[in-house]
Amino acid sequence: MDEELKKEIRKMALQNAFEHGGQTQDKIILGKILGTKPEFRTKVKEITGDISEIVANVNQLSSEEQKKEIEENFPEILVPKEKIEGRVGLPELEGAEQGKVVTRFTPEPNGYPHIGHAKAVIISSEYAKMYGGKFILRMDDTNPEVERMEYHAAIKVGLEWLGIEWDEEKQTSDDMEIFYEKCIELLNSGRAYVCTCKRDNISKNRRERKACKCSMGDIDKNNKNWEKMKKKFKPGDAIVRFRGDMKADNAVMRDPVLFRIIDESHYTLGKKYRIWPSYDMSVAIEDSISGVTHALRSKEFELRKELIYAILDALNMRKPYQGFFSRLEFKGMPMSKRLIKPLIEEGKVSWYDDPRLPTLEALKRRGIRPEAIKKFIMSLGLTKADTLAPFDALEAFNRKVVDAESTRLFMVSNARKLTVKNLPISSVEIPNHPINDMGKRKIEIDGNFYISGDDAQNIKQGMQIRLLGLGNVSITKAGTEFEGDFIGDGETTNILKIQWVSQKTAHKIKMIIPKVLFIGEEFNEESLEELDVYTEPHYLQLKEGEEIQFVRFGYCRKDSQNQAIFTHK
Repeated sequence: MDEELKKEIRKMALQNAFEHGGQTQDKIILGKILGTKPEFRTKVKEITGDISEIVANVNQLSSEEQKKEIEENFPEILVPKEKIEGRVGLPELEGAEQGKVVTRFTPEPNGYPHIGHAKAVIISSEYAKMYGGKFILRMDDTNPEVERMEYHAAIKVGLEWLGIEWDEEKQTSDDMEIFYEKCIELLNSGRAYVCTCKRDNISKNRRERKACKCSMGDIDKNNKNWEKMKKKFKPGDAIVRFRGDMKADNAVMRDPVLFRIIDESHYTLGKKYRIWPSYDMSVAIEDSISGVTHALRSKEFELRKELIYAILDALNMRKPYQGFFSRLEFKGMPMSKRLIKPLIEEGKVSWYDDPRLPTLEALKRRGIRPEAIKKFIMSLGLTKADTLAPFDALEAFNRKVVDAESTRLFMVSNARKLTVKNLPISSVEIPNHPINDMGKRKIEIDGNFYISGDDAQNIKQGMQIRLLGLGNVSITKAGTEFEGDFIGDGETTNILKIQWVSQKTAHKIKMIIPKVLFIGEEFNEESLEELDVYTEPHYLQLKEGEEIQFVRFGYCRKDSQNQAIFTHK
């Protein structure tokens, strides 16, 4: 490989490492080289070894050393990039008028909010901002069997954490009397009927596209049965069905349920009502009467568009535009309450804030920032193609957010002892960030250190190592424990550079490392790793929830005085 190409590879490696916490990877640099110099695609084997050597060398440098080399040899890297003009954000909304757009987010309070909710609420709230319109938060609380005030509160907390602001807040159950009025209107117009068939028969008839005898009943009978639903009929004895089209290819239109009896106590209304509207009935009426112009939701509701418009046509009510987007899920992370709840009940995950989960509580606890979630979601656009994203796609956005604010600290795992003689100082000051002015921390030292077990494997008697922020040490004894003589400033290239913790002031914490929760359909029993590690006493001065970059390890969030959670590399 010629020297010019080696120089270009080193430049790319330094830039990528500098922008990503001091570390880069062979495959990233190989991809960049092949992208800019396609003539090397036939020579991958020839250049791979050189790339690995250069990357390893760059990764051994501290962030300060990387910056210094960039300033000396590649200053153009540090020049701010010119901003490219172009449309930023979501595509235009069909039929939208400035100042007249009304959107909404309608979560059901039957579980804790997750990344899928984040996508839905961010899209709807951003469109309202984009057009200077109005954004409504409406709790879709018409199934008291599964809804709880706990979930209602958790949704609001999650939205506030995301930075979502709404112009109006209401609950669907506020309008129960309106739903009843509309039901009677549909019954009297012959567009709905009360069905007393058994559930199995209803399902069978819908599959076979056959109308049941109840659909032949007259208006008077339907009104009498409606009254019986209020007090006499038991849950499952009777439902109100929309008179759709039993022959329709769209199964949603085969006389769907509009109302059903639920005898559970509602979390705000108690036992005031026992007949509750279905999602289709409530969303159709609510969107129309509340002035929603653009109803946006995930694409599993797309088949229900026809039904919602049919209900509104039957009632001569205004119809909003309905738009759809793909669901958002992460590989190996269950989004469904059906999957998450058993994991909690069986003790496989601790709670809804377990850092392996995609709930907003879990992402917050893991150290994912709300602004990173928003940028990630906005980057996906408004496609209807299924989005099953790798978690590192979100990590990339989060890294850019937390890097500038993360205190750098030393931390060692699988600690081994190193005794250094001839230390001329009893303390050292180290910057809390390699670039930004975040102050310095003073560390007391007496020659007794902990170093990482992984680094210890590479240390041999007679070699030199560099203790980051301190200086070079010549190793005089290697084994289960290590000894060395302090040399101070010396050679910095081609020697092992390692982090350390002073034994005198070391603070022991538990490091929680979340991993993928499911591999295929199987629960990953090794999805949570716990390490006992040592870090600096400065850790105790940080506030709970602060982000840290443990040097040569990764970004973490302080969970408590004695525990940190690994966020990502």
